[in-house]
Amino acid sequence: MASRCYARAGIAACSWLLVACAGPAQYYGGTGIHDATATEIAGDWANVEGTRVELHEDGTALLKKLDGQDFDYDEGWRLSGTGAWRLADTDGGQVVRLALKAPSRVDRRAPQAAGNSSPSADAQSPSAYNWSLHVDRSERKHELKLFFFYGDPDIGNTYVLTRTAKKSPAP
Repeated sequence: MASRCYARAGIAACSWLLVACAGPAQYYGGTGIHDATATEIAGDWANVEGTRVELHEDGTALLKKLDGQDFDYDEGWRLSGTGAWRLADTDGGQVVRLALKAPSRVDRRAPQAAGNSSPSADAQSPSAYNWSLHVDRSERKHELKLFFFYGDPDIGNTYVLTRTAKKSPAP
């Protein structure tokens, strides 16, 4: 009888430990957004690190200095080139599937301040790469944003792309 109690306590402790060690990105259920259209997603997107992504209505994409997601971010490479994208609807919400077949340029992220991990100098950049960008809306203005998780999944860092203002055509 006592051995059953110890076994149950051990199972409960292991279960708690697994849940406690799981970060927010590991069990992310999605944004719950299911109403965005490909027309809304098409356009120019950027982040504060100088990344630019153009998603064209015909399903093609132009990328400039887009970092890797999850642990690939820690490698420090930033890919540029042309690719393809599509809007997918999953149980947890919509996701932009972005594929780069062959980078036309590879940049390196600058080393970070002391105390933070810096990109690996000998890291090899991939010859092709696929991203899954979650689709979300801001609560206040209902503006779309795209994001993915980067770095250690226990931390839950998000790499956010916001829409940029379209340039007016020259007269």
